[in-house]
Amino acid sequence: MQPYQTLQGTAHSSITEKKSEFIAAVTHVENEQQALAFLESIRAEHRTARHNVYAYLLREGERTRYSDDGEPAKTAGLPILEVLLHAGLTDVMAVVTRYFGGILLGTGGLVRAYTQATQEALAAAQVVTVTPCVRMSVSLDWPIYDRAVLTVQSCGARIEDTVYADCVTLQLLMPDGTQQTLTDKLTELSRGSAKIQTGDVFYSGF
Repeated sequence: MQPYQTLQGTAHSSITEKKSEFIAAVTHVENEQQALAFLESIRAEHRTARHNVYAYLLREGERTRYSDDGEPAKTAGLPILEVLLHAGLTDVMAVVTRYFGGILLGTGGLVRAYTQATQEALAAAQVVTVTPCVRMSVSLDWPIYDRAVLTVQSCGARIEDTVYADCVTLQLLMPDGTQQTLTDKLTELSRGSAKIQTGDVFYSGF
């Protein structure tokens, strides 16, 4: 499992080229069902638009799709896809809606307009790195609690919750690959008395 970059939420942009308006929307999607649902929501929002061009990239099955939606071949969907690829993103979709202004742009003009609209939407978007992570539960004695917290922080783990009882239990989140170092340090600090449980690896926007 490797880290990857995607978007958090949805971002928009709008440009005008020779009286045609290009409205771009970029968003995070995790499968084709979500991608198609987002596309339908854009189509419903822009019922009178002539074109709703889209492209998306998915980690699931390494799927890549795009559509020119009536524009000349390779002047719309492919330029959008190339912007997404150049940005190094995955699990991402862009839809660019065009309201025709009555003036033909030509193939070069269309490529530039769809490219620019997508680039500006991405510039307005929040890019996040999704990292393979694990959760760890650590139960330890009160006298070493403060030092344990410092150890946890020095190893790059995040304390998500703390339960105070006869002992202290820390619920931690950390990047995969760092858990053994933390386990060794906490075991040494507690002289083997700390009870440590580690969960399965999963992706998180750590």
